[in-house]
Amino acid sequence: MKDGGLIHIYCGDGKGKTTAALGLAVRCAGHGNHVLIVQFLKSRPTGELKSLALLPTIEVMRGKETKKFTFQMNDEEKAQVKGEHLALFDKVKQKCMDEHIDLLILDEVIGAINTGVFDKDILVDFLKGKPAELEVVLTGRNPVSELVELADYVSEICKRKHPYEKGIGARTGVER
Repeated sequence: MKDGGLIHIYCGDGKGKTTAALGLAVRCAGHGNHVLIVQFLKSRPTGELKSLALLPTIEVMRGKETKKFTFQMNDEEKAQVKGEHLALFDKVKQKCMDEHIDLLILDEVIGAINTGVFDKDILVDFLKGKPAELEVVLTGRNPVSELVELADYVSEICKRKHPYEKGIGARTGVER
């Protein structure tokens, strides 16, 4: 990708961080670029995964399915998830070295760091040494200042209202 290599953060407490990242993925793929989407803390089937599978230049990598949210996990379960995320990220780093990837999306990696199931220093080291042309997107709430300082774009999505506050759960085709 010409003039690539910038770092984006989509953060905030509002709905739409992943949606924004996936919109960029579709835009990038529409120009024939190779996109790698890596999802942390997400393992349930979603509508967007079905759509992305139809686009030949987009690849999705995810961790193993978990039955609990991190706040429901004990220390042993969190350690297991952290090990899985680190192994997944090792594969991602190798792929970035072996293949030409134009856009790398690390969806919910900030949440994984904040909940202790991924290591911030590993991400920071990767971002500092990434291939020069690789565009990277990080999503999640409350990015640490070190990530914000490394980023070229920081877009915050602010929640003003959300249907969950009225007892309306995630709806197929909209939130999942």
